[in-house]
Amino acid sequence: MKTKKTVRISAVSKSALVIAGCLVMVGCQNKTQSNAELLASHDYRYRHPIVITEEPETLDLPIGQNTRNLHGPIEGTITAFAVDSRRNGNGAVEILVPSGGANEAAVHAVTGDIKHALQRGGLSRSKISTRTYAVQDPKAEAPIRLSYSAMQATAGPCGAWPRNIGGGIGENTEYENFGCATQSNLAAMVANPSDLITPRASGPSDQARRAVVIENYRKGQTTAGTFTEGVGAEVSE
Repeated sequence: MKTKKTVRISAVSKSALVIAGCLVMVGCQNKTQSNAELLASHDYRYRHPIVITEEPETLDLPIGQNTRNLHGPIEGTITAFAVDSRRNGNGAVEILVPSGGANEAAVHAVTGDIKHALQRGGLSRSKISTRTYAVQDPKAEAPIRLSYSAMQATAGPCGAWPRNIGGGIGENTEYENFGCATQSNLAAMVANPSDLITPRASGPSDQARRAVVIENYRKGQTTAGTFTEGVGAEVSE
């Protein structure tokens, strides 16, 4: 007759197992957090991310009290501002006209010229709006401000030095300000900030070149363009 064996776990053993299990779980959690913290401390893109925001682009037009119409270079500046609003913004420009200043009569006289200059830049009437702002000093000649919203890429501010640049003892980490200048320069140089979010759509293909390539392919000829190595360059001896 076989004897039935029973394995009993004492209270101390149960507690030990519970504590061991907790330590394993805590160890896993600490490991995950440590990996995330390590990634953030080593990757400058996490410490200094490039942020895409919508900021106003403005153009101030000084208008004298005796001005009654616009002409010359200032009209070209307004037209170029309209072109920029279509290229970099949503193509809607707001005209902020001062109210209560010494040049109030003059700014109302040239508002129509400003609208015409904006239309020459490709803006429709529905894309041009007018709003007034109060001038505190009645003797001041406040400017007319043109404004449109544009996407901008920024990263910073730089110059944070919360700790020694040499880092801690035994640490192989970068200093806090590392990569900030590179991110800021990249954000300033990008022509279209939306390119940092999603790639642009493909442009139209060259119809003439495509016809040449297809015709050469049908004839069994080389479809690549001809290139002579060394043309226009000489190596001195």
